[in-house]
Amino acid sequence: MKTFKTTLPLLLAVFVFSCKKQTVNDVTSTAPATVAPAVTLTAATLTTTVENFETGTKAAYAAADVTLTTGVWNLNDALIGNTTSDRKNGSQSARVRNSGKLTMKFNLSNGASTVTILHAKYGSDASSTWQLWYSTNNGSTYTQTGGTITTSSTTLQTASFTVNVSGTIRFEIRKTDGSANRINFDDISFTDYGSGSGGGGGTGKKFLFDATKAETAGNADWVIDEDSSPQQFPTPAQSTITSSTAETYWTGAISSWGIALVKAGQSVETLPSTGTITYGNTSNAQDLSKYDVFVVDEPNIRFTTAEKTAILNFVNNGGGLFMISDHTVSDRNNDGWDSPAIWNDLMNNNGTVTNPFGFTVDLTNITETTSNVLSGNSTNPILHGSQGNVTQLDFHNGATLTLNPAANSTVQGLIWQTGAAQGNTKVMSAAAGYGLGRVYMVTDSSPMDDGTGAPGNTLFNGWTTFSHIPLFMNASLWLAKLQ
Repeated sequence: MKTFKTTLPLLLAVFVFSCKKQTVNDVTSTAPATVAPAVTLTAATLTTTVENFETGTKAAYAAADVTLTTGVWNLNDALIGNTTSDRKNGSQSARVRNSGKLTMKFNLSNGASTVTILHAKYGSDASSTWQLWYSTNNGSTYTQTGGTITTSSTTLQTASFTVNVSGTIRFEIRKTDGSANRINFDDISFTDYGSGSGGGGGTGKKFLFDATKAETAGNADWVIDEDSSPQQFPTPAQSTITSSTAETYWTGAISSWGIALVKAGQSVETLPSTGTITYGNTSNAQDLSKYDVFVVDEPNIRFTTAEKTAILNFVNNGGGLFMISDHTVSDRNNDGWDSPAIWNDLMNNNGTVTNPFGFTVDLTNITETTSNVLSGNSTNPILHGSQGNVTQLDFHNGATLTLNPAANSTVQGLIWQTGAAQGNTKVMSAAAGYGLGRVYMVTDSSPMDDGTGAPGNTLFNGWTTFSHIPLFMNASLWLAKLQ
């Protein structure tokens, strides 16, 4: 279902899908990060607890316990800083030197899925390193989660850790370089662990579907629920979805996808057209830091400079990016930009890093069904994951990708055009790591089209055909780090 309009040629891509017709660079935000106050925030059935160091008092570095908003912490070679040289979101933050530690003396009862921490250099100190450790036995032993983090900026940056540990858990931040250089830590966010119930209600990872980039322009309908104008929460409520709920429960050309995720125990939301794409800004109730996977299906409005930075930081800090494109000359809102050009603009004109994911979108237009799926890898989680095996992919006017392993050594082609060598060209689907996060791309939106949407739109069912459900569900769960 496509309208053919003009587009501007540009190079680049992420994970992209079209529409139907008949792991490691460092990205630094240029703006200070902001985080919500130390309160418990509820989203779906997951809870996030934030420690912002605003209530405690400790003026000396000697080891001692201090009562904070979340509970009692032991600060060893650390204090609560409130000077002009302390980097903080608010009036106070923790300051750690030498081989200091910030240790919880209490447990979180519901485990942890993710932890995010703001960090920056104190004053004019040099760079330092630190790690996050956790204990599930009341502090008797600890296990490191994630890698070693280098703090090199005087502006608060967000470090994100995927933990996924159930039961009681506590954490410890350890400065590891042993130098006298000091680090400020602030706004530590702990999100409860959600294992997924297999039924409705969305108890697992959080998926955000974008609707800010004219995804419903022209004959497009790339939303999980229309509701006249897509809203944050689809209706009826996802908590009422059962294993037998039909995809027509919601109205949108990718409602089948959204409902399938809920049935798999995940939660879904839409970023409405009035929403903003940010990362690390908790004044935004739908900031990307609150989600595990961001899905953008055939954008038709360019990303702003700030949005590009937010998206790259989201992935770099552990998020999953599911990007969908279309064929060249598919500008649905007549603004001179189509999705291949928009994705390429994000990748090549972001002011930070060129081709971060190691692939670009070709300005091509193909229609074919291919069985040229990556061979010799029967354990690939996207092609052979928990949702089944992928054997075919069907395009109805989509683009292709060119891979550049020199730009990102983790990039991997998954599906190619019929007869093409399984190399760096004529790719229809690919994946890569970036920083702590993951990206997946397919270059036609037809395969996930479920054939239903707003009245007057011409849609075609691609979701239930060939092996599209296993492909896109496996990719979704892989991006969420569930497989």
